[in-house]
Amino acid sequence: MIFETFCEEETSRFGQFIGTALQRPLTILLQGDLGTGKSVVARALARGLGVPEDIPITSPTFTLMNQYAARLELYHFDLYRLADADELTEIGFDEFAFGQGVALVEWPERLDRCDFDHLLVQIKRLAAERRQIELRACGKEALSLLESVTLWLQSEKKLPISGRGVKNALTP
Repeated sequence: MIFETFCEEETSRFGQFIGTALQRPLTILLQGDLGTGKSVVARALARGLGVPEDIPITSPTFTLMNQYAARLELYHFDLYRLADADELTEIGFDEFAFGQGVALVEWPERLDRCDFDHLLVQIKRLAAERRQIELRACGKEALSLLESVTLWLQSEKKLPISGRGVKNALTP
């Protein structure tokens, strides 16, 4: 599914919906170039999961992972500076990614494999504020979440955000 957002607030609302809609453990892969909005989605997703507003949500660029207490534990990975896959083993990536919480992985293209259940969120910058977001689901939980997002996008199309709404909400 592909849709567009037209400002940071819309991108954030998408991320918050994902966090709110998550009911079971799942790995979310956030892919996109620098400055596309991955951190915006990550912060909003954390808030949707129930991470309190007074807890700063930052990309763990130098630590590889930040952990946040929420309705479902959130394990936020940033693999941008990953030197090799052994570093993931050292921090216990598999235990977190396939455990009882939500693993949010920025720069998933640095993983040596993606043959596990996940929702892939690819973000492309189309203009200063405009983003194209493509979602691909792999596995039962991810497909269920994708269905929820589809319904949410349909409702957002009827209730515009920032006076413009979501364009091309259901492009297969």
